[in-house]
Amino acid sequence: MKFMKIGRKPDTFYTEEATRTVISDIPSDLTVRVNNVCFLLHKVPLVPKCGLLQRLCSDSDDSDILTIDLHDVPGGEDAFELCAKFCYGITINLSAHNFVPAFCAAKFLRMTESIEKGNFVLKLEAFFNSCILEGWKDPIVTLQTTIKLPEWSENLGIIRKCIDSIVEKILTPTAKVSWSYTYTRPGYNKKQHQSVPKDWWTEDISDLDIDLFRCIITAVRSTYIPPPQLIGEALHVYACRWLPDTTKSRPPHSSGSQTEESKEKSRRILESIVSMIPADRSSVSIGFLLKLLSIANYLGASPVTKTELMRKAGLQFEEATLNDILFPSQLPTDQHYYDIDLVAAVLESYLVLWRRQSPAPAENGHLLRSIRKTGKLIDSYLQLVARDVNMPISKLVSLAEALPDVAREDHDGLYKAINIYLKEHPDVSKAEKKRLCRMLDCQKLSPEVRAHAVKNERLPLRTVVQVLFFEQESGSRATTHKPELTTREREAPPEAEAEAKQECNNKLQHEGIKSRVPETSERDMQKRLEGMMVRGESEKGKERRREAYSGSKVMDPKQLAGDLANAAFVNLLLKNATNSLDLDRLQICQSSNNKALSQQLSSANNDFNLAMVGLMNGAVDVTDDIQSRGDRLIKRCEICIVSTIEDLF
Repeated sequence: MKFMKIGRKPDTFYTEEATRTVISDIPSDLTVRVNNVCFLLHKVPLVPKCGLLQRLCSDSDDSDILTIDLHDVPGGEDAFELCAKFCYGITINLSAHNFVPAFCAAKFLRMTESIEKGNFVLKLEAFFNSCILEGWKDPIVTLQTTIKLPEWSENLGIIRKCIDSIVEKILTPTAKVSWSYTYTRPGYNKKQHQSVPKDWWTEDISDLDIDLFRCIITAVRSTYIPPPQLIGEALHVYACRWLPDTTKSRPPHSSGSQTEESKEKSRRILESIVSMIPADRSSVSIGFLLKLLSIANYLGASPVTKTELMRKAGLQFEEATLNDILFPSQLPTDQHYYDIDLVAAVLESYLVLWRRQSPAPAENGHLLRSIRKTGKLIDSYLQLVARDVNMPISKLVSLAEALPDVAREDHDGLYKAINIYLKEHPDVSKAEKKRLCRMLDCQKLSPEVRAHAVKNERLPLRTVVQVLFFEQESGSRATTHKPELTTREREAPPEAEAEAKQECNNKLQHEGIKSRVPETSERDMQKRLEGMMVRGESEKGKERRREAYSGSKVMDPKQLAGDLANAAFVNLLLKNATNSLDLDRLQICQSSNNKALSQQLSSANNDFNLAMVGLMNGAVDVTDDIQSRGDRLIKRCEICIVSTIEDLF
């Protein structure tokens, strides 16, 4: 910062209440009133240097005590005092902080060369051109002071000259930057960096008013084409300097938190920043755009501003990270912490643009990678917000269902989010559980997640059964992909075939045979189902159970389980489903709710048993018939279980 000292005499001005007087042996003969301050001065040093005072004193005698009102002097009483001290020859220190009011007041008083040689205006202009405009921070400080005198500063050319000086230095190659500047980026150390950063100027100009800041940015962009990222960085620095931070915690909504006047100023700054964002999508980061959108929600910005921010954020949403989308809700009516509505709105904007890019996005490699990356981001976000004890299930489901099916290569992340939500919300109703789990596609769960889901007591039973069925299907597909094994079995020697027949015969005659399902898994599942029956069985279910125990004649499900478990054609699903479920309760379902299915199941079982007897008696040619009958039995077991399980639980 540069200074200029004018005058040599000591300061003899003193202030007493609202009166400022010069200590002198000569009595005052000129009283000047500026606003509420009265100056007791002398005509001799002031009038010769001030053209305005010469005109006002022209009609009075030298001996008269004259009183003049100068309430319109720019800069007020402080600026007038500087001019008065200059007339008295008292030492004054000029700098960028007081140049504007002093220069405007001197112009107002007409302290020009035409009045007297070496007058105040000439000295101020010399200081402005040779000192202020030659520096870097001086013109910025000078611009800041023009806010109080915008019209005078504009008419006298102060604003234009300062902006030109600032823009000229911004455009200077970094290798030639030799002046002091402010650069306080985290992790940046000037001693370790020999070269000047390209955005060295952004912090200093962020101190300016938004209108002046806009003028500089506009001038820079009109003079040459700067990198869009450079303009974006300047906007980011300015936003951090002037806009409220809504990322750390929910801002208070009390009346004293922020006045309406300050909110209006912040809204004006926000809208100006949004309008200055370059069209290039890489000019600003997605994190900055989402931050601006969160601030817009807090300040109640115009719909136009919000729409523009959502559009820009939608273009770059695939680049977002989890930290970029974590914002507290800005609505005082929201009980939940996270602003899930903001994420949903931006996701919708992204999906609209994504669908427009191609009629079949799944066939485009880039678009597929983009939507898959976004899907993982949303699932990670759902896992985090699911921990919010006040998060409504409707918002969670709405955000999860907004993604198209192709966005999720698997549903493991979605399953984790559902499991976390059920864990943090133990009082959720049965209907809400079903609504939440309806989003899951059990076919897209990995084997590890399916194994966890089967034992998950928080999930609805229907979901567990679906997981078991798809586990069986995946096992069946794995079996069909081994034709060489089947061929070797068909080509087995007669001795091996005879041994297999004998072993099958022994197992069918053994009534105490057990399933191959691990005992611990069976016992855990049965305990879980019994617990669910105790908690949730309805009166209708109890009545059905009484009817079943009273006189229903159905096949013995334990015998069926033993037969199926030891038949060579039964796959993994039927083993798990039949032996993991409570078989007595399955019998109740079959007798009370699905009598027709029960009869079909019994008939199929009889057919299967007859075929097995034929096989044991040496009728090897009925093997294919046994295969078809076994498949039919399995299918009807599945239908029976699925049709009755929801009525029971």
